[in-house]
Amino acid sequence: MKTILLKGETRSNLGKAATKQVRATGLVPCILYGKKEVENLNFSVYHADFKNLVYTPNTYKVRLDVENTTYDAILQDMQFHPVSEAILHADFLRIDDKTPVILNIPVKVVGDSPGVREGGKLIIKIAQMKVKGLIQDIPDFVEVSIDGVKIGQSVKVEVVSIPNVEILDAAANAILSVKTSRAVAKGMEEPEAAETAEGEEGAAEGEATEDNKEG
Repeated sequence: MKTILLKGETRSNLGKAATKQVRATGLVPCILYGKKEVENLNFSVYHADFKNLVYTPNTYKVRLDVENTTYDAILQDMQFHPVSEAILHADFLRIDDKTPVILNIPVKVVGDSPGVREGGKLIIKIAQMKVKGLIQDIPDFVEVSIDGVKIGQSVKVEVVSIPNVEILDAAANAILSVKTSRAVAKGMEEPEAAETAEGEEGAAEGEATEDNKEG
């Protein structure tokens, strides 16, 4: 899994006034936790430095550099302002190579679907899958093949397998499906409509011929 480096500054004052002041200077209050025998670390990171970590569909391991001490972590939770969507707080979980972690990793669609070639629409129902495993075993993404998927068919979680990693999404859930598009549906309806119209025209001609005979 790819790693992003974040630099932080330790925070000694943790009250509301201090937190407000931190945010006013363009910093985000953060906390690092995860080991009972190690005290939680309160620190702050510049808001702009979160750009490549938060505003992306990818999932990354984080290397925190807080005043020349480094920590391996993952982003566990974030709080956003309800109006401006500015980051208000970030929680990081300390990780190592011996303790399993739970992460959401993006789905990468590969392959060639005959249903899509015929005009069907590919619908992604699960953009990220929840997995559990050692950080070194978790891939950057879950690869899902659409080879052979026809219109009306789907690919479920149960067909996906990642070595040494447990997938936590329900096995019966559909990751993606290929649906009938409007264009395909219209193409299927038009011949029926044409046949109906021809039938009506034929009936009308027959009635007209019988009327002429009676006259």
